[in-house]
This record gives sequence, structure tokens and C-alpha cells, in this order.
Amino acid sequence: MGDSPKDGGPVAPRKPFRNEGEETRRAALIAATLDCIGEGGLQAATVRAIARRAGVTQGLIRHYFPSKDHLIEVAYQALMDRLTEDSQAALAHAGDPCRRLGAFVRAVLGAHATDPALLAAWAGFVGALHRAPRLRAIHAANYLGFREQLDALIGAALADAGRAADAPTLRRHGIAATAVLDGLWLEGGLLPEAFEPSEIAELGLRAVAALLGLDLASEGSLT
Repeated sequence: MGDSPKDGGPVAPRKPFRNEGEETRRAALIAATLDCIGEGGLQAATVRAIARRAGVTQGLIRHYFPSKDHLIEVAYQALMDRLTEDSQAALAHAGDPCRRLGAFVRAVLGAHATDPALLAAWAGFVGALHRAPRLRAIHAANYLGFREQLDALIGAALADAGRAADAPTLRRHGIAATAVLDGLWLEGGLLPEAFEPSEIAELGLRAVAALLGLDLASEGSLT
């Protein structure tokens, strides 16, 4: 029997509960929350709907999270972490500064860029940011953290090319490059079938390279 409309509409059948570890069960609740939000927005993420999706009792949710609002906040942070985890890993063996920046751009616009479910989950939070200070704080911290890393990568690549930039210039470059990446991510997530495999990442790489006057596909740089 599905949820009533006020509970966010029908959800997937309840899964059999398994005696799993604390972290596994907590992660399952977060994933269920994101699924509910992706399908029906924040209003669909009721305690009842989340519990049914995760295959647990409502009381178990309260065991792991002091309130539904706290679960929503943790889920948003988990979503932000998922969006950035590939870009972090890509830097491990990326080489010189231009290659590091190129690897970062490719990773940001990798498989996540054409994942409609991921975009839907993110979009489910956006409308609430202006009225939910804690969610807005999470958003701001993640945006500024992403920008700080991107600014540093851009600065290192420009310096390696003999074109060191001051802080205001790096800030402008970072804002513009982030806008390019965000725009391509939105396009890829909204209409993934319109793009060839890896096309979004290649377009992002070319756009950021043109913006900065760098060759991000090789070890050299262009002026």
C-alpha cells in the first residue's frame, strides 16, 4: 500500500530489514532520503516515506537522526560530497599544474554530469535554500570550498605558464570557470541523450582552456 499524497506519493516497496552495521544503515537512510527528494522534492521526504524506501521502521530513523531536518541536512552534505569525490581522486596522479587542472575539469564533468537522478536530487534542495539557513550554509560552504580548490588549480596552472595572477583575477577566473562547469552539468543532467559519451567533459575542458588561454590537454600552455 503506497503513501498518501501528503506523504509524498507512492514509493518503492518496503525492503526486508537486514541486521547491518550502523554506518550501512545510516547510509541507507541517507540514500532513501535523496531518492525521495529526487522523485518528489523536499515535501516527498517524509519520515514515513523515507522509512518505507529504506525498509526500516520510523523509529529507527529517530535512532540515527535527532530530527527529520537533521537527516535532510546530512543528506544534502552527502550529495555535495558525491558530486566532488571524483574530482578529488582525479588529482592524485595528474602530473603538472595544467594536467591537474584538466583532470579536475574532466572529473567534475564525468559520469555525474549525465546522471538525471543526481541532478533531480540536487534540484529538490534548491528551492529551499532561501528559507532554510542550515541548508544554505551547507551550500555556501561547499560552493566556496569548490571555488577555493579550483582557484588554486587555476593559479598554479597560470603560474606554471609564466602568467602569475593576483587574487582578484583568480577569483574572477574561478567564478567564470565554475559557471561553465555548472552550466554544462545542468545541460547534461537535464538531457543526457543529447550528448555523446564524454562530450560534456570535452566541451568543459575546451571552454575552461579558452577562458584561461591554457592548453589543458598537454603539458604546454598557450598564450
